[in-house]
Amino acid sequence: MRLSILDNGHRRRVKVFLTLTSATSRVASPDIVKMLLYRPGFLTRPLLELTADAMRGPSYWTPGEREYLAMRTAQLHRCPFCVESHAELTRIAGAGEVDPDDPAPGRPQLQAVREFLDLVSCTPDSANAASVTDLPDDAVLQALRVNLVWNIVNRLANAFGFVLRDGQLHSGTRALHRFGYRFPSFLLADGPVTDRGDDVANLRYAVLDAPATTEPALRAAAAAGEHLPEPWQSYARTVREASYRITDADIDRLIATACSQDEIFEVTVAAALGAALRGFDAGRKALEQKTVR
Repeated sequence: MRLSILDNGHRRRVKVFLTLTSATSRVASPDIVKMLLYRPGFLTRPLLELTADAMRGPSYWTPGEREYLAMRTAQLHRCPFCVESHAELTRIAGAGEVDPDDPAPGRPQLQAVREFLDLVSCTPDSANAASVTDLPDDAVLQALRVNLVWNIVNRLANAFGFVLRDGQLHSGTRALHRFGYRFPSFLLADGPVTDRGDDVANLRYAVLDAPATTEPALRAAAAAGEHLPEPWQSYARTVREASYRITDADIDRLIATACSQDEIFEVTVAAALGAALRGFDAGRKALEQKTVR
């Protein structure tokens, strides 16, 4: 990956876990697993709580349909790692109910909510609930939480340069499905736990407000798209608006100006979260306006 700390900066217990699982499966640990297990108190704990519920908790949407929505988000972000992973997970979790290559025969409700999520992801300022007027509000809110998760993860996958290596598609997707997007708790023990009463609120706090290497003001500005000193301004904007355009050279420029890898990690996560929350909040607002009418 583009940040070496995500490959080899883990705590000892995580390094042992990664070594053992790789030896058992005979496949290198996927980039997403290594990223999630680096400093889990900053991002991973609240993100995984949200993800496990959104992807495998009780829902109007089947697991296969949720994987399809995740794949669709990856297509919008032009993230090959996530597109391939979620296409395979759609096949595994859906058992044929949704064809990732031809979703048209699936439930019409799935196509309706997909149109809504496309607007939320691409043009949040003009998002409207026209396509989901016949869907239960709870179903749309559940889909928005799926969309929120993958609008974050896809941006991070693009920015950090995730690569799908030999054997990982088969072993990694099946492990995620089998364990329901959950990790052993001892791997996530990192710093204090703050509960704001909601998974999304917990995620906002952990990334934007909790003590970290960077100041909360810098993370908040990266998330909101407010003015930042260069080179942060142009980099954070690209993470938010077109993460697929980030290259090794962008990261090298940050490091050359004395930005530490931990600072880059935190600003990247904050920018990704901010962009994803903008769509999530716009989707909820559109849904509230639909309900009022």
